[in-house]
Amino acid sequence: MTRLTRREFLRTSAAGAGFGFLAAGCAPAIKGDFAPKAGRRVVVVGGGWGGATAAKYVRLADPSIEVVLLEPNKQFVSCPFSNLVLSGVRSIDGLTFGYGGLRNHGVRIYHESASAIEPDTGRVRVGDGYLQYDRLIVSPGVEFQWEQVDGLAAAQDRVLHAWKAGPQTVELARQLAAIPDGGVFVLTVPPVAYRCPPGPYERACQVAFYLKTHKPKSKLIVLDANQNVVSKAALFRAAWKDYPNLEYRASNKVVKVDPSVREVTTDLGDRVKYDVVNLIPPQRAGTIAAQADLVGADKRWCEVNHLTYESVKHKNVHVVGDSTIGLPVPKSGNIANAMGKICAVAVVHLLNGKEPPAMAPGNTCYSWVNDREAIAVVNAYKIEGGKVVQIEQKLTPGQSAQWAQNADGWARSIWQDILG
Repeated sequence: MTRLTRREFLRTSAAGAGFGFLAAGCAPAIKGDFAPKAGRRVVVVGGGWGGATAAKYVRLADPSIEVVLLEPNKQFVSCPFSNLVLSGVRSIDGLTFGYGGLRNHGVRIYHESASAIEPDTGRVRVGDGYLQYDRLIVSPGVEFQWEQVDGLAAAQDRVLHAWKAGPQTVELARQLAAIPDGGVFVLTVPPVAYRCPPGPYERACQVAFYLKTHKPKSKLIVLDANQNVVSKAALFRAAWKDYPNLEYRASNKVVKVDPSVREVTTDLGDRVKYDVVNLIPPQRAGTIAAQADLVGADKRWCEVNHLTYESVKHKNVHVVGDSTIGLPVPKSGNIANAMGKICAVAVVHLLNGKEPPAMAPGNTCYSWVNDREAIAVVNAYKIEGGKVVQIEQKLTPGQSAQWAQNADGWARSIWQDILG
């Protein structure tokens, strides 16, 4: 792991049609068994960072392929930058986008959930009917393992994770703003692997910054199930020196929560009282991936071919984004976006009887440490022996307003790339 000069980091970071009913902004309910109109159909399950990107890029690569996107939410809310909503630096509205851009590319969008995937018959169940496919791209994100924390399943409405950006993000920001001066905010970090490795530590910075600025007598306690900060450790620890109100406890896995007495219990037997708790649960691949037998022996994540993202368990089914495992890449938005593009190219090649090119993803990840400064990391990869291999990891030399400006530019660019 090396540190970059500003110029070196900037250079590395930079390297890193026609359906009438779509004009109304929605598709009709699916009933019956719909075969592809043009003979070739790609169905995409999940319209997040990976799925929306894949849907768009299949159409860009070959407009003759019919693309159907299944996404129950009518708006895309970005998880990256959502930690800034907690501190009041950003608003949730600024992170919320529509899917009109994909419709302009000819992607048919159904705002419904896929209830089942049948790899053997090549179809997806939606509502009262089925969608047949030639290739399926599954991007279901993560689901929470509620059962691993005693009391959490019954307290989901009172113990927030805010790990899927949206209403919980707004509510957690409200709770933070309402905490008494002198109160205790407890933030828990789940064991790896989980979505966005640096995310909890960026969140710790934003909460600590808010408390220092607005509730100076208050305290943040971070209970980390891992032995150390798992991403940008030295940079985060340096940033935390500005927050004497932040107490970090490694190897403290939360195993129980009791909202009736506002208390969490760790595997060490410690009981920690809180005024506000943000419990980020352990995670696994989205539920539909498990139901479709796409997860591996660990029962958590989906193993895929490194070149095409095709499932190692089911032909013609590809998995992208946070649900995957077996690649030396983080579960980040940037990686999901890269996977979506690579998978789209592979799918188009396969549908046209061609060999997919060997393409490796890249990753640039920014983390805000206060209201105006950020840190970042760049990961470079290559394909070697049919596998993704990390070449290098480079970190910014420290926190600065320049990296925050770069983060703003990165966000605008990648949101446009996904949805524009």
